[in-house]
Amino acid sequence: MSSEILSVLEYMEKEKGIGRADMIAAIVNAIKAAALKGVNSGQELKIEINPKNGQLKAWSLLKVVDSVSNPRTEIHVEKAQAIKPGAVLGEFLEREIDPATLGRIAAQTARQAVMQRLRQFEKDRIYDDFKDMVGNIVTGTVRRKERNDIFIDLGKAEAVLPGKEQVPGEEYQPGDRIRCMLLEIENTPRGPELILSRASPRFVRRLFEVEVTEIADGTVKIETFAREPGYRTKMTVTSKDPKVDPVGACVGARGARVKTIVRELNGEKIDIINYFADPKQMVIEALKPAVPRELVFDEKNRRILVKVVADDLAVAIGKGGKNVRLTSRLLGWRLEVEEFRTQAADPRAAGISALVSAFGFAPEVAGRLFAIGVNSPAAFEGVSADDLVQAGFAADEAEQIIARVNGA
Repeated sequence: MSSEILSVLEYMEKEKGIGRADMIAAIVNAIKAAALKGVNSGQELKIEINPKNGQLKAWSLLKVVDSVSNPRTEIHVEKAQAIKPGAVLGEFLEREIDPATLGRIAAQTARQAVMQRLRQFEKDRIYDDFKDMVGNIVTGTVRRKERNDIFIDLGKAEAVLPGKEQVPGEEYQPGDRIRCMLLEIENTPRGPELILSRASPRFVRRLFEVEVTEIADGTVKIETFAREPGYRTKMTVTSKDPKVDPVGACVGARGARVKTIVRELNGEKIDIINYFADPKQMVIEALKPAVPRELVFDEKNRRILVKVVADDLAVAIGKGGKNVRLTSRLLGWRLEVEEFRTQAADPRAAGISALVSAFGFAPEVAGRLFAIGVNSPAAFEGVSADDLVQAGFAADEAEQIIARVNGA
């Protein structure tokens, strides 16, 4: 049994990182509890395991008495003095026993209890190892796929990448290396379960924090962030140092930094935008290359109606409306996009303006002429002073109008 115990101690110490002292304490308690339920029930036992060779020793604890009523827990003083000279009444004597006498059932029960304790040790160790890594990026190897979930070996533990946390279009095979963000640790009846994510916006944010030193040291700050996994990420940035261009810092020399992140995201587009407190300016920046022709703000409902020309409509809305949804989340305003149409001029205003320009009429006179159908200079053809009088003009006024038309 000592060789079995030693192999368990070595395996758990090397492979699972569980200290020998903790393991020995668990094994001793389990064996003692199991033995007391078997043939050794009622006895007081002392059990020790040598941490170097795994050797197990057991003792029965007996009280020295002058009259024995329970041989399992007591020993007569004469027998006690034969084992330990000088033993006195009331003293407890340790009498070594053969570990085999603990019983086969006790050994089996102990083995089950030990394995249960080992599993608990593993659960506690997994939680301790990863509790401070939530939100960080971890690297592992794909082990298998069950339904829509991918199970990933992180070395000290196995984690799961649920289907809802995967990026649409990405496929992985057993043996593939994969980087994810540790999203959370869920406590389940089976122990702590490590949940990973590649679809979370925080995954991309963390990639930028790792790749861009200016973000890591706080010089550049990510103000707002929005992501449609597999399609596009938009982020706004500012700089505490006026000498540091926040967009340039994120992009890197010749785009090196952002290209590294795009490769990690398998080609997902990334828009890095200068942050503006003015929502109008932010809309203009966030929708580029589409150019808003008109913006209508509804402050109460935090809604913005964006009007763009027909050629920019598809760009602003994006495939399946993804771009407008992404921009809405980025700004914190609800965006609605529609086509910008040039409104036709008011025909009455246009006609009056033409009469005033052509003949120098007062706008009031031009308005009365427009009302009777004389809506342009050409419309005076065939019109006489009598016609104007019949339409309600005074005779002298009608004569002056016709004179001015003829003299023009």
